[in-house]
Amino acid sequence: MKRYINITILGGLFGLLLFSSCAKKLDLFPQNDLTPEKTYSTPAGYKAVLTKIYSTLSITGNTGPAGDPDIRGGLDEGSQVAFIRMFFNCQELPTDEAVVAWNDQTIQDFHNLRWTPADPFLLGIYARPIYNITLINEYLRESTDEKLAERNITGVDADDIRRNRAEARFLRAFNYWVMLDLFGKSTFITEENKIGTDIPGEIDRPALFEYIQTELKAVETEMAQPRTLEYGRVDQAAAWALLARLYLNAEVYTGTPHYTDALTYAKKVIDAGYTLHSNYAQLFMADNDKWSNEFIFAINCDGQRTQAYGNTTFFVHAASGDDHNDFGVGSGWFGYRATKGLADLFTDLTGGTDKRALFTTSAFGTSPAQIAISDVTNFANGLHVNKYKNIRSDGAAVSDVNREFSDIDFPIFRLPEMYLIYTEAVLRGGTGGDLGTATGYINLLRQRAYGGNSGNVSQADINLRFVLDERGRELYWEGHRRTDLIRYGLLTTGSYLWPWKGGVSSGTAVSDKYNLFPIPSANRTSNPNLTQNDGY
Repeated sequence: MKRYINITILGGLFGLLLFSSCAKKLDLFPQNDLTPEKTYSTPAGYKAVLTKIYSTLSITGNTGPAGDPDIRGGLDEGSQVAFIRMFFNCQELPTDEAVVAWNDQTIQDFHNLRWTPADPFLLGIYARPIYNITLINEYLRESTDEKLAERNITGVDADDIRRNRAEARFLRAFNYWVMLDLFGKSTFITEENKIGTDIPGEIDRPALFEYIQTELKAVETEMAQPRTLEYGRVDQAAAWALLARLYLNAEVYTGTPHYTDALTYAKKVIDAGYTLHSNYAQLFMADNDKWSNEFIFAINCDGQRTQAYGNTTFFVHAASGDDHNDFGVGSGWFGYRATKGLADLFTDLTGGTDKRALFTTSAFGTSPAQIAISDVTNFANGLHVNKYKNIRSDGAAVSDVNREFSDIDFPIFRLPEMYLIYTEAVLRGGTGGDLGTATGYINLLRQRAYGGNSGNVSQADINLRFVLDERGRELYWEGHRRTDLIRYGLLTTGSYLWPWKGGVSSGTAVSDKYNLFPIPSANRTSNPNLTQNDGY
């Protein structure tokens, strides 16, 4: 973990088959002579594998930043098999919060809501969670009580490994949640599958929802209590946070609302001792690991130990141009901005009123003409987001002296999301909470943002659209917006338009099939058990 475990990656992990869930050229891990018997012969071996499991969310292979990727088959290691970068592309690029100037392969199809089953980026984001899940399954197979006894691992070491199994099961549930949200179904493999012999089946959305829910509840009591582990590892609060998010979207996922459950689990996190950090901007700087009081789970990124082009290194380079020094890096990639839809959520884009408005004004300005985006391929058009900065709040140097790779950790769960889930669940009819308490939570966010009470709202001000807008102000570029717009019925419909939605400058409605991504054609060719989503 960042600043605690120096990540030493086991090259490829035993040459295990990735099953036929990925394209045929993605089927094999890199080969080596590390058999399970060798790797798991000591407690240190188990720790190394657990570290590899965590690291699949931040790095893309075994050498870093490139050259020995986890997933092969003609995909670009930096952009197409990196979890953070591809999750961002899927969750933000189809929305008002992000647009890209580049015309690399099919990347502009994301904002245009025009992707197809042949999209190489979708092939990568389908493969990444399944790869991660495969590693986790192997760890679970090799860490049973029987296996530990065979290897004479006993006492404290055995107890640690048993607790770590719960963390691994959480991470498997999290990866399956990604599949649930993006694709609505998944290749389904557990530790019960036989390596190299079973052709994986498919699990549909209601069944996958039930599996994730059951797994999280099963491991909840086995995980460490909130805020008792070192930073970067998951504990009970992470399980509660994922359950709260799962239940908030349950009506989309299954057709059955679970707003009372969403409220209940959000409140469990809120009551677990987390507090808001006083400075919003510092949450996205190079030393943001210091603010674990607000982070429930963050993916650790370190400019020396986890070098990759697809973790938060992507944010600071892709969002910057000639102003790259403002982002704490030595060069800009002239790529990503936001649309007028995000700009309209703030009355003042300078950050002078609402300090969450972290936008670049020095190099590009914020005139209405520029923000409207007359030309998607012109990086100067659009709202330039300066949220992630590879700069330390204490003024010290970042770990990579060349300022190429980022030290910024990527937040998966922050306390504000739980405040917002609680509030939305109350408004949608969840029981066990009240709007007065919800208003207090919202005003805690706004008091930090405004530096006082000037931005406070009353109960009468809070409705569902207000909550959606507040989620945009608080959580933009953190991987929430697509899911939020789908929950509100706004991603594909004509009820809410933004520049270049559907590939039209003024925005247009698109087919509702785009509420889900298609199953990649290569996966279906490789595995006849997989079915396609409607409309593709």
